[in-house]
Amino acid sequence: MSSVRRSPQANGFTLIEMLVALSIFAIAALAMVNLQGYSIKTAAALSDSNMAWQLAQNLAVERLSAPTAPSIGSEEGEVENGGRNWRWKVVTAKTDDSRLVTMDIWVSGSGALAPRNARLNVARLAER
Repeated sequence: MSSVRRSPQANGFTLIEMLVALSIFAIAALAMVNLQGYSIKTAAALSDSNMAWQLAQNLAVERLSAPTAPSIGSEEGEVENGGRNWRWKVVTAKTDDSRLVTMDIWVSGSGALAPRNARLNVARLAER
C-alpha cells in the first residue's frame, strides 16, 4: 500500500481563490440590499395609491348619499388622512340624459416616489 503525499501548497485555498469568492459574495449581498430597498419603496407607493383610491371612494359615497344632487360645476378641497394632506377636486357635469349628472373625482397627494393620484367617475340622479 502506497501513501500519496501532498505538498503543503495543495492544502486549502489560495489567496486569489478567496478574493474571488469574497467578491462574488459581496456582489450578491449588494444586490439583495438593493432589492430590499426597491421592495420597501414599492410597498410605500402602493400604500399611497390605495389611500388616494379610498379617499376618492369616500368622496363619491358622500355625494351619492346626499339628499340633494350636487350643483353643476367644480369644487376643491383638502383633507388630512393617514397623517398626510390630500387635495381633491370634484367636477359635476350634466349628461345627455337630463335625469343624470356625472361626477369626476380626483384625489392627489405626494408620496415617497412621486405624487399618487386616483380618479373616479360616478353618475347619480339629478333629482330624487
